[in-house]
Amino acid sequence: MLTIGTSGTIYAAVDPQDGRKGIDGLAGVVRTVLGRDPTSGDLFVFRNRRGDKLKILAWMGDGFALYLRRLEKGTFAFPTCVTQELAITATQLAMILGGIDWTQTRTTGRTERRRCRLRSRPRRRVGLQAGASAGSRLWRRA
Repeated sequence: MLTIGTSGTIYAAVDPQDGRKGIDGLAGVVRTVLGRDPTSGDLFVFRNRRGDKLKILAWMGDGFALYLRRLEKGTFAFPTCVTQELAITATQLAMILGGIDWTQTRTTGRTERRRCRLRSRPRRRVGLQAGASAGSRLWRRA
C-alpha cells in the first residue's frame, strides 16, 4: 500500500500527458500548464493518453518523488473537467488508484451508534441440561 504523507492539496491534471515524461518534464507541466509551484508540497496526479498509467509527482522536502501505477487490464476512472486541473481529496485519489469511479459514488449520512441497554432484570442460573457438562451452566433472564 502506498502511503504519501501530504499536508498540501492533491491536484489531478485533467488533460493526458506524455507517458515518457519524467520528473523534470512533469515539473515543467506543473509550472507552465497548471501554473503552480511543484515544490509547494502539493501532489500532482497525471495520466497517460490510454488511461492505463498514473504518475504522481510529490515534493518530499529535499527532492522529488515520482510514483507510477500501471494497470495490466482496463483503464483508470479519471475525472473530467473543463479546467486544466481538479483538486481532489486523499479518499478520491485512493478510489482512483483502486479503480473505482468516484464520480458515480455517493456519500451517506452518518448514523448514531445505538447504545447498549442496561439489563433491568438480573439473570438467574438454570440447572444442568441433559448432555451438558458440569462446567457449562446456562444463564437465563428471570
